[in-house]
Amino acid sequence: MNDPAVVVDQLWEGFRRRGRYGWRRRGEPHWALRDVTLSVGRGRSLGVVGANGSGKTTLLQVLAGVLRPTRGQVDVRGRTASLVDLSAGFHRDLTGHENVLVGGVLLGLTRAEIRARYDEVVDFSGLPADALDAPLSAYSAGMGLRLGFALVVHTDPEVLLVDEVLAVGDDSFRARALGRVDELRRGGTALVLVSHDLDLVRARCDDVAVLERGSLAHVGRPDEAVAYYRSRQAVTDDGAAERRVFDPSRRAAAARRRRGV
Repeated sequence: MNDPAVVVDQLWEGFRRRGRYGWRRRGEPHWALRDVTLSVGRGRSLGVVGANGSGKTTLLQVLAGVLRPTRGQVDVRGRTASLVDLSAGFHRDLTGHENVLVGGVLLGLTRAEIRARYDEVVDFSGLPADALDAPLSAYSAGMGLRLGFALVVHTDPEVLLVDEVLAVGDDSFRARALGRVDELRRGGTALVLVSHDLDLVRARCDDVAVLERGSLAHVGRPDEAVAYYRSRQAVTDDGAAERRVFDPSRRAAAARRRRGV
């Protein structure tokens, strides 16, 4: 990879567990990410899949700068746009119009850039003109997400971080959203996509990383990585089913509880 936009080298991200009264416990932290190393080139896309709690969202938060690495190095090169929480930076008491102006500044645009892109953002969102004069508190959840998505993807990011938000809106808006992401990639934007939609990951990603309990279990071509992930899911599901049915210690404990022992 000649020109990486994202470089992650031996990343560890840990959190101290809290005790009964809110004090942080001493000792080894809970590791949400363990020794993760990967890179994404400009114009390339990396899908990230894994079970709930595997560290996917934590990885995006580190890449977005929300969390600092506990250990290791993370280098994200260029303007970064995060489609993780689309309502971040929006204020419920401001109108849609005002939120575009304020949100654009928070995303790193100048006032001149915001004015130049305002009509494109509004048109892309598909919101009616009168909605832009209403406070965000009057919006449905879908309307707010569409406006947030439209603003973020018009900031010309060099790195785009996406977490389960490409399903916002109706089919028409979803198609526009995916089309815009593809357009950004063709322009050289690096994409990191976290999703449980394996078909989407296979269709939109050049490579796919599989996280298991915070560790990088597999990185490869989409078909190979998705097949690996599904095989691991099957093993996990079978093991859980066997424990539920055949674990004698659980049955004994349940029997003791029924007897009040």
